[in-house]
Amino acid sequence: MNQRWRIIALWLIPLAMGILLFWQVLGSSEVKNLKSSSPAAVPMNTAVGRMSYGRFLDYIESGRVTSVDIYEGGRNAVVEAVDPDLDNRVQRLRVDLPGLAPELINTLKTEGISFDIHPVRTTPPALGILGNLLFPLLLIGGLILLARRSNSMPGGPGQAMQFGKTKARFAMDADTGVKFDDVAGVSEAKQDLQEVVTFLKQPERFTSVGAQIPKGVLLIGPPGTGKTLLAKAIAGEAGVPFFSLSGSEFVEMFVGVGASRVRDLFKRAKENSPCLIFIDEIDAVGRQRGAGIGGGNDEREQTLNQLLTEMDGFEGNSGIIIIAATNRPDVLDSALMRPGRFDRQVTVDAPDIKGRLSILKVHSRNKKLEESLSLESIARRTPGFTGADLANLLNEAAILTARRRKDHITLTEIDDAVDRIIAGMEGQPLTDGRSKRLIAYHEVGHALVGTLVKAHDPVQKVTLIPRGQAQGLTWFSPDEDQTLVSRAQLKARIMGALGGRAAEDLVFGHAEVTTGAGGDIQQVASMARQMVTRFGMSDLGPVSLEGSSQEVFLGRDLMTRSDISDAIAKQIDEQIRRMVKTSYQETIELIKPHRELMDRLVELIIEKETIDGEEFKDVVSKYVDIPDKERTAPIL
Repeated sequence: MNQRWRIIALWLIPLAMGILLFWQVLGSSEVKNLKSSSPAAVPMNTAVGRMSYGRFLDYIESGRVTSVDIYEGGRNAVVEAVDPDLDNRVQRLRVDLPGLAPELINTLKTEGISFDIHPVRTTPPALGILGNLLFPLLLIGGLILLARRSNSMPGGPGQAMQFGKTKARFAMDADTGVKFDDVAGVSEAKQDLQEVVTFLKQPERFTSVGAQIPKGVLLIGPPGTGKTLLAKAIAGEAGVPFFSLSGSEFVEMFVGVGASRVRDLFKRAKENSPCLIFIDEIDAVGRQRGAGIGGGNDEREQTLNQLLTEMDGFEGNSGIIIIAATNRPDVLDSALMRPGRFDRQVTVDAPDIKGRLSILKVHSRNKKLEESLSLESIARRTPGFTGADLANLLNEAAILTARRRKDHITLTEIDDAVDRIIAGMEGQPLTDGRSKRLIAYHEVGHALVGTLVKAHDPVQKVTLIPRGQAQGLTWFSPDEDQTLVSRAQLKARIMGALGGRAAEDLVFGHAEVTTGAGGDIQQVASMARQMVTRFGMSDLGPVSLEGSSQEVFLGRDLMTRSDISDAIAKQIDEQIRRMVKTSYQETIELIKPHRELMDRLVELIIEKETIDGEEFKDVVSKYVDIPDKERTAPIL
């Protein structure tokens, strides 16, 4: 019974009860107020007054009563009597009788008074039994319905005995619709996990040489890289019972519930061995112990202790492989990470250009792409994108294609989708005026510095169309995936970020600079601080001066002292200011001789609102020699 019918039933039960009661009251009133169905029957409620029993007897002796109708077995009567005070007019009066006494009947016969006895109307026996049983049956049915409804609700009264049961989704033969062929861009992780599937299907290949089945595999990587998708592929390939749940499903507000659920999970897993257990976001239950103010006796830590015991305790769990996923391995308990519990730690990182190309091939199977559209160009256009980002990119491009009533996805939709994902939705173009011209100089400053500095990434596009919180944007695209970044590249990025403020300062004067460079200055401060404190790229030398970047666990690290002294902190601030100030002066000196070029670029971008990197480069090359953008060897 679905929710709709339950609500209807809850309304029908009191309605039926009300109809039953009304029917009973109506039936009893009819019995009381009506005579028999004979022609002489007179309704009792036609009486206009009341008369006492003693006066009724006096009226009989004086011969004033003409007729009597007796009701309800002699308890009531309607009397027709002549009243001398009303000119001997006949009145109908109601009399309450003590009962149907034989003396009264004999008196009426003796006096020759016409009388009639109306029998009480009785209901059929079957109908009476049904009427008596209907109300209890409706009441019991309503209570059962309410109990079933509360049992189906999370946390209802009927769920009190189910707190300790696992909430894992169980599939005897998981049909997830995902195979290893549907997972791309993570070839190393696929290879490790394919071995897990082979362990389950053909264990003799490994046991014959003394290899043991791994007890746990931990998938580590940023969000969107495909950890859950890999787990679905394992479930689809293995063909063994599969349990899937989230780490947060172990924890409740009552202490001991999570540990009970862990025990129940492994009990069911042993009954269906060999099998797979997938725990997503295991950091919700596997965080380091002893980090709370109240000690270790809390619900989460008891759940973790039980999980550790079940994975590798006194009793082994042969044939049960646990696969867990997290993007926060730094907060996991060390006992959970040791061999014997999670024997393998598989890193699922953002894909490189080859991985992005293979991911795009998978997600473009059901997309209508223009024949001239190259997936390789999209892969080069999207450095740093994860598998989820690329799937979202093609989906956004397909939505834009349908909105524009096109038959195939073109490069224009891909570019617009990339811009939308990175910077946000496109806003209304700016009207021509001082603000638009100032933003144009700001963006031209970024692009010009990025073009003239050799170590900087090449310009891809400059636009004055607002996106998100930005009123204008300058896009740079690296030629290759950068795992190592040199000091020259970092300094070039600082100068490129300061190019917008430098252009405002040079063209409009120091008093007219705006808040538009606020985000750029934050990026500059962050890069400069990392160069000084993490990468050793300052006069302080190649030493790490950064404190712990891990999250503060309440009660453990609140009183941890800083890794650096106050004197070193002051020197760090001085180095950062000196580095930023020097880079800003170099940026001013770089663009100052090219004022005419800046004016020409500003007029062009105001006219077109968006110019791509090649067109920008062609215009700049007419005024100045552009350095070759060949990559220099990165410096550690």
